[in-house]
Amino acid sequence: MLRLEPRPQLSRFWSYASPLLALAITVLIGVALFAALGKDPVRGLQVFFWEPIKSGYAIGELLVKATPLLIIALGLAVCFRSNVWNIGAEGQFVVGAIAAGSVALLADKSTGPWIVPVILMAGVLGGMVWAGLVAWLRDVCNANEILVSLMLVYVATLTLVYLVTGPLKDPMGYNFPQSKTFEAVTQIPRLVKGSRVSIGALIALAGVALLWVFLFRTRAGFAQQVGGLAPAAARYAGFSARRALWTALLVSGGAAGLAGALEVAGPIGQLTPYVPAGYGFAAIIVAFVGRLHPVGMVFSALLMSMFYIGGELAQSRLGLPKSLTAVFQGLLLFSLLACDTLVAYRIRRQAARTSTPNAQRPTLNAQN
Repeated sequence: MLRLEPRPQLSRFWSYASPLLALAITVLIGVALFAALGKDPVRGLQVFFWEPIKSGYAIGELLVKATPLLIIALGLAVCFRSNVWNIGAEGQFVVGAIAAGSVALLADKSTGPWIVPVILMAGVLGGMVWAGLVAWLRDVCNANEILVSLMLVYVATLTLVYLVTGPLKDPMGYNFPQSKTFEAVTQIPRLVKGSRVSIGALIALAGVALLWVFLFRTRAGFAQQVGGLAPAAARYAGFSARRALWTALLVSGGAAGLAGALEVAGPIGQLTPYVPAGYGFAAIIVAFVGRLHPVGMVFSALLMSMFYIGGELAQSRLGLPKSLTAVFQGLLLFSLLACDTLVAYRIRRQAARTSTPNAQRPTLNAQN
């Protein structure tokens, strides 16, 4: 019989090398998967890990995918370090996109470039409002933030569908469920001409620096982390658990809303039912693969964007379903969980306990 026994001391090396081992395991399982599907494993790995970086244009597309993943993951890292489990970043991403898109639709030919910061701010506020609902229900009603945030994802998605098939539907769009294309002035400025990489990439990198300073160089960041690791110690030190809850969810929601605004006013350019791309859920994996560290999440966001692009290429070039992206994401997550478990615990063999038979009870013979 096998059992898990806590290790007396965690390996510092394996604590950081665990994500690399998980990636290696994911690659090995991916090779077996390609072979089982009758595809060349070398060609499959090339599609996932070489094609997304083989040219300048490919790297630009990689950054386009990595930008929203990184921004959302930065906000989620604040939540998870505070022991607040926001699983609904996808809904906050969608509401941020709706708010930003609604502002972008107000623009016309005479609107100036000042509309771009307003669009981004609308996205941030939209995401904060949606996350604020989770914080309010947790704070006032003691509702579970995992369930509430997750259920609000479906509310946000259905709200988007209602808007693009009703109030915000393009009357000249041949009855397609979409808004009209935004004016050119609302387009998020791009870094390089001919590339889709926008200033969102710079905003994401600025967010990395700001989060590092907040978590490791400020009293407020220290309070957030203490509240997550040791709530009793945080209360004793005078840190407000309520403030930590609201801060974590509002920061996380604002980041997700910003990512939504950058997406609809950038690569998409209009509101459609396909705005929800799963970035909010994939960013959870990005956050944990990056060890909830701002720098680590940069690399994990690039890796996850490789999976997105690789899944699209596998569909077009290898004839495989696009859902292969989710398969690789799931493999990476479960491999990481397994590796982290073995870093913290070791497997011990335990002798099976033999059940002792009940002793025969003495029977009393009835005497006449």
